Amino acid sequence: MRLKNSYFFTLRENVRDEDSVSSNMLCRAGYIKKSSAGVYMMLPLGWRVMQKIEAIIRDEMEKADSQELLMPALIPEDVYVSSGRRAGFGASMFSLKDRKGQPYVLGPTHEELFAMAAKMQIRSYKDMPFSLYQLQTKFRDEPRPRYGLIRVREFIMKDAYTFDKDEAGLDESYRKQFNAYKNIMDRLHLHYRIVRADTGVMGGLLSEEFQALAPMGEDILVLCDNCGFSSNIEVSAAKPEIAEIEDTLEEVTLVETPNSRTIEEVVGFLNKDVKKFVKTLIYNVDGTPVAVMVRGDRDVNEVKLRKLYGANEVELADPETVTKVTHAEIGFAGPIGIDCELVMDEEVSHMFNFVTGANKTGYHYTGVNQRDFKADKVADVRNIQDGDICPDCGGRVHFAHGIEVGNTFKLGTKYSKALDLQYLDANNQLQYVWMGSYGIGPARAMAALAEQNTDDNGINWPKELAPYQVAVVVIQMKDEQQAEAGNRIHDALQQAGIEVLLDDRDERPGVKFKDMELIGIPYRITVGRGIKDGMVELKPRTGESRNVPVEEIVDEIKKLF
Repeated sequence: MRLKNSYFFTLRENVRDEDSVSSNMLCRAGYIKKSSAGVYMMLPLGWRVMQKIEAIIRDEMEKADSQELLMPALIPEDVYVSSGRRAGFGASMFSLKDRKGQPYVLGPTHEELFAMAAKMQIRSYKDMPFSLYQLQTKFRDEPRPRYGLIRVREFIMKDAYTFDKDEAGLDESYRKQFNAYKNIMDRLHLHYRIVRADTGVMGGLLSEEFQALAPMGEDILVLCDNCGFSSNIEVSAAKPEIAEIEDTLEEVTLVETPNSRTIEEVVGFLNKDVKKFVKTLIYNVDGTPVAVMVRGDRDVNEVKLRKLYGANEVELADPETVTKVTHAEIGFAGPIGIDCELVMDEEVSHMFNFVTGANKTGYHYTGVNQRDFKADKVADVRNIQDGDICPDCGGRVHFAHGIEVGNTFKLGTKYSKALDLQYLDANNQLQYVWMGSYGIGPARAMAALAEQNTDDNGINWPKELAPYQVAVVVIQMKDEQQAEAGNRIHDALQQAGIEVLLDDRDERPGVKFKDMELIGIPYRITVGRGIKDGMVELKPRTGESRNVPVEEIVDEIKKLF
């Protein structure tokens, strides 16, 4: 490609409204451009990288015996109502009506339609297993789009689905897809970890995430280097810290704590260790108030709470609800005499003589023990913390941040039961089909690569994924010898199957060099004054330059690839 008459631009300054390294650099390098909140144009350079990522995905899907198709994005709302997921998606689903008033949605994911397509194929157990996938645009009305391509409202997604007659078949199909995903991540040169995750609105038996490690990642990963344990914090078990048994159980004492609402304020006022405090938080669980007790230095895990109740929505209660169940202002909730269901974190069950709110404004109780109240449920409902005991080996965990670029689900029979996807087994009995679901975000993968491979000068793409592998920079296009050599090298590399661009613009050499570093071309051939002596300069993006005879430069590049 020749730049002079091509669509090509770069920005020298950082982009004001981009809040991540990757989004800023991809915008500066002319890969993407925001058109509205959470919606991006994919410009020519960005689209070339996307196509390379998609080509790797397609190759591995074919090796995993998955067939490609394309589903519609405009879907009757009843499809999601019938599967029971419309309420789960809630406001995150884009909704509209046609001219007849029929409700439609823009598909956020496509399990239902794939199950409907499978119905046309499946009659008996002999019709399985098989797998289908697509690369298609999804729509989700994110409340807070951010981090460029990481959290968006419109995005391309690869979603695959497997169909099997039983759980053993699903296990085998899941293994094939899982291995295909590992191959994809390795071929993309991503630095990643695989973690257990929440099945969320997808539901099913198992979810595992492929997380690209990056400091700005939205997800907190819980890792143990001792045994290899890895989990998303949302679902990571938290082993309780067992408090020392105390010889004497104190009596409950009402203590005035003026102007002390937060744990920090009460700890300071009473001058006790924070581990002797229990905070009680009021949640709305599908609209019903529930009080949750955790140790003073812990946080409630809302995913665990939602799973405990099998709920669709869990959120902190509003002040009016808090006052109604505690008969006090916010900051003084406690388990004794509270007027709602009470959940106690497992760790609290091992505590003695602790401090709680008194459900009375300006007061707390000291000397509280298990005998003084009755919990309706005792469960692990807290977040694991950095440095806590590993749930598997007893070592210590540490945290890392990740960008979820892929996710695999064992759906089981959730959708086949909802959508009546059945088959006749060998005994002529009707059984439900076992399904798996597998997703990758190509644009997220591109953003994760940019996060992991950006330096002060631009993006250092892996050479297989860069939009072009070689840039031929002609210092002075008005010099006939330089221009002729540049064009000749460009054409020869192109004929050799090397992806090459020729910077034939009327720009200063420094501008050209900076642009090639910014967009991340792995190798640069500079054609300048040395051409008079038959020499050009070859420079890797992050290495030292060397002079190469012009007649040998094409062979040198071939060796590199």
